[in-house]
Amino acid sequence: MEDAYAKSVAEVLQAFGVDPTKGLSDSQVEQNARLYGKNVLPQEESTAFWKLVLKQFDDLLVKILIAAAVISFLLARMNGETGLSAFLEPSVIFMILAANAAVGVITETNAEKALEELRAYQADIATVLRNGCFSILPATELVPGDIVEVAVGCKVPADMRMVEMLSHQLRVDQAILTGESCSVAKELESTPARNAVYQDKTNILFSGTVVVAGRARAIVIGVGSNTAMGSIRDAMLRTEDEATPLKKKLDEFGTFLAKVIAGICILVWVVNIGHFRDPSHGGFVRGAIHYFKVAVALAVAAIPEGLPAVVTTCLALGTKRMARLNAIVRSLPSVETLGCTTVICSDKTGTLTTNMMSVSKVCVVRSVHQRPMTDEYSISGTTFAPDGFIYDAGGLQLEFPPQSPCLLHLAMCSALCNESTLQYNPDKKSYEKIGESTEVALRVLVEKVGLPGFDSMPSALNMLTKHERASYCNRYWENQFRKISVLEFSRDRKMMSVLCSRKHQEIMFSKGAPESIMARCTHILCNDDGSSVPLTMDIRYELEARFQSFAGKDTLRCLALALKRMPAGQQSISYGDESNLTFIGLVGMLDPPREEVWDAIHSCMSAGIRVIVVTGDNKSTAESLCRQIGAFEHLNDFAGYSYTASEFEGLPPLERTNALQRMVLFSRVEPSHKKMLVEALQTHNEVVAMTGDGVNDAPALKKADIGIAMGSGTAVAKSASDMVLADDNFATIVAAVAEGRAIYNNTKQFIRYMISSNIGEVVCIFVAAVLGMPDTLIPVQLLWVNLVTDGLPATAIGFNKPDGNIMTVKPRKVNEAVVSGWLFFRYLVIGAYVGLATIAGFVWWFVYSENGPRLPYSELVNFDSCSTRQTSYPCSIFEDRHPSTVSMTVLVVVEMFNALNNLSENQSLL
Repeated sequence: MEDAYAKSVAEVLQAFGVDPTKGLSDSQVEQNARLYGKNVLPQEESTAFWKLVLKQFDDLLVKILIAAAVISFLLARMNGETGLSAFLEPSVIFMILAANAAVGVITETNAEKALEELRAYQADIATVLRNGCFSILPATELVPGDIVEVAVGCKVPADMRMVEMLSHQLRVDQAILTGESCSVAKELESTPARNAVYQDKTNILFSGTVVVAGRARAIVIGVGSNTAMGSIRDAMLRTEDEATPLKKKLDEFGTFLAKVIAGICILVWVVNIGHFRDPSHGGFVRGAIHYFKVAVALAVAAIPEGLPAVVTTCLALGTKRMARLNAIVRSLPSVETLGCTTVICSDKTGTLTTNMMSVSKVCVVRSVHQRPMTDEYSISGTTFAPDGFIYDAGGLQLEFPPQSPCLLHLAMCSALCNESTLQYNPDKKSYEKIGESTEVALRVLVEKVGLPGFDSMPSALNMLTKHERASYCNRYWENQFRKISVLEFSRDRKMMSVLCSRKHQEIMFSKGAPESIMARCTHILCNDDGSSVPLTMDIRYELEARFQSFAGKDTLRCLALALKRMPAGQQSISYGDESNLTFIGLVGMLDPPREEVWDAIHSCMSAGIRVIVVTGDNKSTAESLCRQIGAFEHLNDFAGYSYTASEFEGLPPLERTNALQRMVLFSRVEPSHKKMLVEALQTHNEVVAMTGDGVNDAPALKKADIGIAMGSGTAVAKSASDMVLADDNFATIVAAVAEGRAIYNNTKQFIRYMISSNIGEVVCIFVAAVLGMPDTLIPVQLLWVNLVTDGLPATAIGFNKPDGNIMTVKPRKVNEAVVSGWLFFRYLVIGAYVGLATIAGFVWWFVYSENGPRLPYSELVNFDSCSTRQTSYPCSIFEDRHPSTVSMTVLVVVEMFNALNNLSENQSLL
């Protein structure tokens, strides 16, 4: 049922023909099961292993090499060769190809795990009403129309529409789906919004989300693939993996090289047609086969067999360096993609911020006799760690915060009117929360305020172990006061209260929305002397102005705290008691930005990379954060730079194109919008890096040129990504981009080195064939040179240090060729002298060497007619391997100099 959120409870129940007091009957269950299917995400067919292996050989250069190996084997057999000599060359080629294919298969199998891990977010069981009775059934047996009961801690088993509230409120943590930093209150009323996103559907419980407060009943409206989780799976299935920029360039280069090789091979054959009948070959066919072997040798010489291995090695070394920077790379080619990234779409919660709510400001009333009447304190520390200081309005640190009566009572109220837990996890070396983020923020504030009566308080607390320190002050207040009765938070009151007793004195502490608490207050606590005085209209106006400033300009989440002395011996409280309260203070909290993000954003700007903040939060909260991290630094007016998902979708095509080029913030988004943003940017030739941590981010992570998951994120997001940030930190992405650029520069240098060396080998064989000389180098020697002699220096070039200005240049264009026309000409010149030097070594042994036969040059170029003429030397001299060894030595030495030549594209070696 697509629009259940817009229908009333009665309409939805009627549509499924169900009585909310009895549930479905057995016959209805059977009928709906046939109609809608089972409540499981369908098993996805995985690619057969043999298909994955074959896919690795679907490359033009690889096919040419396979052809060369097969042909050389057949020719060896036709020539009567047996044993090792016939198998040597093809087996070396196949070993190289097998190693490269293995790397490819491992990379591809990782990608398919993401779909499997989506299943972990499906609930196992559900409490279902059928035939008038409740029973616990496997969640897979649910059908649309079932009435299900959910309570705190339940994982929602299917997409469901609320039908009955069984507590004051129901709150659900749907961060894995929407990325919202706080839990969401659910309600029964229908939602009138058109084009409603997940965040607007406040009467729908989404499959896989978790209930954090309350109890309710709901009717199942979607199962299996027809749930929010199912739509994420479908989006992941529809997402094709894009080839990385380097892969595309290497493929293009391979195609170009293949054409050149084919041309040269045909040319060698055509030029030597006249030599086919030479007597030394023993007939026309054998002559043709001999020159065919030369052509095969040419193909082997021209293809840089070591290239895939060296590229893989260089990328692997890069991933090792990145791991030290806390960036764990899952897909090797993505290392290089980072280097040409032009846009980073970053999640707000947890990446740019710490995802740890913390109190940053406190406002209390100083005195009614002085102006200004209010005192404002700021609190340092941006995590759940109880480390931080309290500063007054002048920026001076308070030595003993508990000496301020309002701060002391704020700490008491925050510790007692609180259902959350703060604890230290020694394995992760971090403080963790259980419960609502806002309540945990209050617990941390209690620890920062400290305890009264100890002059050595701050230093004494620091001597505790981290485990004891996590909630030492909170436990102190919980031991001082005995909790007697609690009034839970409800949506109509927007507050909660707790009745406590200490030394035969009963006190009620309350906390809630500032407008609700202030409306119930008649007195205020003064910070100067701890006295309680009546709340006048003047003070009320000033407090409301402070609240507007906190909530508006600073976009803080505000809570007000209050207390009330109760009659001695009272054992319970009711809603009627929540009146005539004494106002203690106002606290403003936020999900604070990470300290290092400001510098990272500026690094991106100077490197020509645009950062777009993408969040499920509302527009004003996100704009405030963008201001704090410097993303809006150059702007006074955000119009045209900040859009909600629905605003962006409503733009006409031309305006949408302009918006894409300027956008800095994209708010109120759901999973499909993230993927849509990535696709839209890619159509404008942007190379997009997308960060994410929730299940909701998986389709966009898969679609982006490089998907970056958070280390603390879900397994699904990690599996769909190319890279995982161990520290969840945006600054790490920027460091990884610099590393990616360095890797690309080095990759480019060694590719050029290998190509220029291969051109030398081609020139050597081609010129020898045209001049009519014996084979200068045999294919196995060429393979050795290509793999070992070229491979090792090329790997060393991959270690080169990055240039100092690497993060001040614009990203390279995606269509920039690895070897451009001018460079190819340069390498032809270099290749020509490498090839000619190799032939010169060969000729020197025959003509000038003391150990050689010292033949005239004319005899060497007419070697094939030796058997038909009278000669002073045996014809077997042309099968001697010494001249080949000299040629290979010359080739290796010249290529070592060529390696030095390739340390820089344009700089002198000196």
